[in-house]
Amino acid sequence: MDNNTLLTSTVAAVVGNRDNSSTVVSEAEVEGSSFIVLLLKAIIMAGIIIASIFGNLLVIISVMRHRKLRVITNYFVVSLAFADMLVAMFAMTFNASVQIFEKWLFGYFMCDVWNSLDVYFSTASILHLSCISVDRYYAIVRPLKYPISMTKRVVALMICATWISPAVLSFLPIFMGWYTTPENQANRRKHSDECAFIVNKPYAVISSSISFWIPCTIMIFTYLAIFREANKQEKELYSRHGAAMLLHNQNNTNGDMLSNSGGSSKTLMHEINQDLHHTPTKEKNIIKMKREHKAARTLGIIMGTFILCWLPFFS
Repeated sequence: MDNNTLLTSTVAAVVGNRDNSSTVVSEAEVEGSSFIVLLLKAIIMAGIIIASIFGNLLVIISVMRHRKLRVITNYFVVSLAFADMLVAMFAMTFNASVQIFEKWLFGYFMCDVWNSLDVYFSTASILHLSCISVDRYYAIVRPLKYPISMTKRVVALMICATWISPAVLSFLPIFMGWYTTPENQANRRKHSDECAFIVNKPYAVISSSISFWIPCTIMIFTYLAIFREANKQEKELYSRHGAAMLLHNQNNTNGDMLSNSGGSSKTLMHEINQDLHHTPTKEKNIIKMKREHKAARTLGIIMGTFILCWLPFFS
């Protein structure tokens, strides 16, 4: 072998070693970056789950510890927080494992369990929001009927209905296989590492109607009525107080004329003073009304955000 051939072989070997080493380095970099992305995804999902569990648990503990919070409306809030906490514990955890490992790890039976729990708790959560909107409707739009209509017994029945009815929609159709197509059932039996929630048209229509569209329609109509009534009450309150202030100023300007005009003027003066100087009972009612209006607006914002988040799923 001459010198030129030896030199060419040496150069080729060196270049080949460099290519192999660069390939190994690039593969290591890809694996490292994939691990970092996977770790960040796991941390974010774990943080969301933990925040959801402890946030809802804080709501439950707050109502239990403070007697002033033990009102009828907060019974629905506590039940709603419990449902959302169960969503985080039993639905979001399984979903996090699928997002992280990109496959189903728990077999055919647990896939049905996960889908059932997901539908069950999500439907219960939406039904609770619907019950809260009905409660606020009676408290603000029909305040005289509220103590009669929304008793503890009625609230208990409503809460029981929100927990029992979703079970008929979730566990029975899913475990019996009525919710999906025969092709998806056969594919799931062959591929135990897949857990796609594919529904047929009848189940999609029934499930979406009960879980979203009917409660959503109830919430929209009740909150529209609440906002109209709240604005009406506030306008009446401010217009009455403003009129009383105007009459009071006129009385100060023309005090002598008004003081000599007889009994009707005294009656008018008495009404003005009642409007300007609220009694403790009237002050308490006004504060209560404002607090209920503020709570209704807050719940309306929560309801609107909730609907916007769920709308793409049910559309």
